[in-house]
Amino acid sequence: MSEDNILYVSFLWHMHQPYYKDLVENKFVLPWVRLHAIKDYYDMVAYLDDFPEIRVNFNLVPSLIDQINDYAENNLTDQFLDLTLKPVKELSPEEKIFILQNFFMANWENMIRPFPRYWDLLTKRGRYVALEELKDIQKRFSAREFLDLQVLFNLSWIDPYLRKQDPELSGLEKKGKGFTEEDKRLVIDKQLGIMKKVIGKYRGKQEEGQIEISLTPYYHPILPLIIDVEAAKMATPGIALPKEEFRYTEDAKAQVERAVLCYEKFFGRKPKGMWPAEGAVSEAIVPLICDAGIEWIATDEDILASSIGASPHKDDTLYKIYHFKSDHSSLKILFRNKKLSDLIGFTYAHVPPEEAVRHFIQELHNIQKRVCQFPGPHLVSIILDGENCWEYYKNDGRDFLAGTYQAINDDPLLKSTTISNFIESYMEAVPLPRLWSGSWINRNFGVWVGHQEDNLAWDYLARTRKMLAHFEQRQPGKYKEEVQKAKEEIYVAEGSDWNWWYGDEYRSGNSSAFDSLYRKHLMNVYTFLGEKVPDWLHIAICGQEKARPKREPVDFINPILDGKVTDYFEWQGAGQYDVSETIGPMHRRASIVKSFYYGFDLNNLYLRLDTNMELSQENLRDMVIKINFLKESPQQATIQMLQDGKLGLSLFDLTQVEDRESYQKIKDLTSISYQKIIELCIPFVDLKVRTGQAIDLVIVLERNNMELERWPSRGTVRVTVPGEDFALKHWSV
Repeated sequence: MSEDNILYVSFLWHMHQPYYKDLVENKFVLPWVRLHAIKDYYDMVAYLDDFPEIRVNFNLVPSLIDQINDYAENNLTDQFLDLTLKPVKELSPEEKIFILQNFFMANWENMIRPFPRYWDLLTKRGRYVALEELKDIQKRFSAREFLDLQVLFNLSWIDPYLRKQDPELSGLEKKGKGFTEEDKRLVIDKQLGIMKKVIGKYRGKQEEGQIEISLTPYYHPILPLIIDVEAAKMATPGIALPKEEFRYTEDAKAQVERAVLCYEKFFGRKPKGMWPAEGAVSEAIVPLICDAGIEWIATDEDILASSIGASPHKDDTLYKIYHFKSDHSSLKILFRNKKLSDLIGFTYAHVPPEEAVRHFIQELHNIQKRVCQFPGPHLVSIILDGENCWEYYKNDGRDFLAGTYQAINDDPLLKSTTISNFIESYMEAVPLPRLWSGSWINRNFGVWVGHQEDNLAWDYLARTRKMLAHFEQRQPGKYKEEVQKAKEEIYVAEGSDWNWWYGDEYRSGNSSAFDSLYRKHLMNVYTFLGEKVPDWLHIAICGQEKARPKREPVDFINPILDGKVTDYFEWQGAGQYDVSETIGPMHRRASIVKSFYYGFDLNNLYLRLDTNMELSQENLRDMVIKINFLKESPQQATIQMLQDGKLGLSLFDLTQVEDRESYQKIKDLTSISYQKIIELCIPFVDLKVRTGQAIDLVIVLERNNMELERWPSRGTVRVTVPGEDFALKHWSV
């Protein structure tokens, strides 16, 4: 068969976790490197044992390799592991609370429900509980239940493929409950045994030629922004930048060079390829990467579109290898197919595996039919996170992966390949005259800079980096060890992960831990140098701006308050705050509130709450929903179940205390209803606001005076009282 008719397929699975290690304490703060190693890192490459003809690429971030090695060879631990190994009878109440709060951090449907005992323990704890509630809940858990929870949390994170292969682990899975301290030790020993095999497995597969391992700059920094934070202006000219300048080409160079050294240490050869962190590229990074001996990089198709000023899908544009020349540097670049990558990352988890495989192969055939009209060969690059998506798949994605690999292996029109092998054997690169500055997300850097929290994080980093530079100038050639340790902390803080969780694009159940750890890395710079840690580093970065809703109000509304969506268009003009978009993709727990809408006519404010739970009397009986209106004279609307089964709506004045325990009630309102949703109305006159005045609102859910949820979780949503010209100002066709 002609080479022009074959479509070459290159998977690149990007393996990465943030740097969780505190370099002063020499201990991991969070457990996700350990848990993903036993669930994803080893089995993803081990699957290939069953498909010897399949060729795959893996991108391993050097800071991840180091963390795996610290667990496997240097006996480092994390708080979760320490509390797992601690005998139940020695656990303090605070440690039991920590376990109840954190040991259900797994996909409930695919990782907890398959273990009936684990599911029962989740049900007993409650799905939606506040930290304060756990003080009482922990008293109701027996020692045996805590022991089972310690075991099941760690057992559930071991990939089901590995559990089935191991007789002792499969025996524990069948046992199901009533575990012993010896059982617990066995699970942890198995985890560490898996971790010890991870790096060697990748090295062996690369030596066999079945995989290619590429890398990312050491601590996963956004290289263009490290070189000059103003690189963000190419994609977003009007972006708000940090107050402090950040421009450290030498740091970017060190991140690349040290990554190469790490690769050589663990894999015994020089790397050929690189996935820059988040696919973030610019022309300025090319010389640094070329000087380190890297031959190719990969990024997103939208970067190609912006670089050439045209859609890459009009012919075979997307399926070629390009080269970009800058001064004395020449670097080959390939661009991932966004649709196929995102189908695996975000869609196929919700589709039966056989159907997903069939659809995926058909998509590849559609590409093959289109590009075979042009001189080949052609490469379709599928590049995505190789770990986080699988917990949303049944059986941790093995059925889909095995089916896909087998289908490609059996298909005469498709052939898997490593990227370097394709470049060396088949493709003459196409000149790329310009390289756009951006990332795989929206072809810009908006996730990492521009938001008030992002910019404050950059300012903290810039101040600390300047202090280090001044220290070196004052003490030239002295304190070399201390300076090197301080620089290491700077490199860690330059990683992209911190600003991923700042701003309002993504949220995590560990957001406060990320914030604390980021500032701790910067504090450590001062500590290593014997300098006083400045007060501003003790101030949390999280929660210093208004939340960004999914959409703002655009027209007057007049909904029927009947507790259901009577008409599709009745809330069409309202604003919407979507909770699911703010929690983020990593280890999120289900929330009670799904989203809320807010809108108005000239006289009234309307609110609608959509929930993830059934709005029954039983579920609402002990719950209080509070809507805080923050303005010059703050007020609060409270919603709670009345004895007659209806919802009561009352308005309180937060400036007037009626007695020591409650605020003064202004009035009871009747405009509220619930069935599938909660809908309510509050007149502006009762809120004591006038046209043009802004109201900041927050919705809080409580049970027994303990907070369950707060939306927005940080900040507020702003509503401006409309005038008669509001609809005209927002009119559009």
